[in-house]
Amino acid sequence: MMVEKKKKRTSEIPTSSLADIAFLMLIFFLVTTTIDVDKGIGLVLPPKGETKEVAKKNIMNLLVNAKGEVMIDEQIVDMPMIRNIVQGKLKENPNLIVSVKTDAATKYRHYIQVLDQLKQANATRISIAEPERR
Repeated sequence: MMVEKKKKRTSEIPTSSLADIAFLMLIFFLVTTTIDVDKGIGLVLPPKGETKEVAKKNIMNLLVNAKGEVMIDEQIVDMPMIRNIVQGKLKENPNLIVSVKTDAATKYRHYIQVLDQLKQANATRISIAEPERR
């Protein structure tokens, strides 16, 4: 009596196309993924042209020192007060230009806070002066 040997079935998973599928998925996700890019501060700058003389009464000087202290017309003010002061001066003089000047060591955080306060005060005429070099 001869007993037939049973053929063993191997439980093999076909992996020949696995690399192709992984590569296609990688390409798909690379193509469809969006990458957020920091675009920086959105400022609308005037076109280059000739400069105009502005009367001193139409300029409000705003200085930010290295410590983050803010001076408006040579008086130290708190950061939250900038909006109220600028709004009041804009009511008195609608042609007011706010001249923002910083120290070279001023932190960007303080500079951005000042610009935010000016934006909340609806100051549209802002002059950004070059920082003082030491």
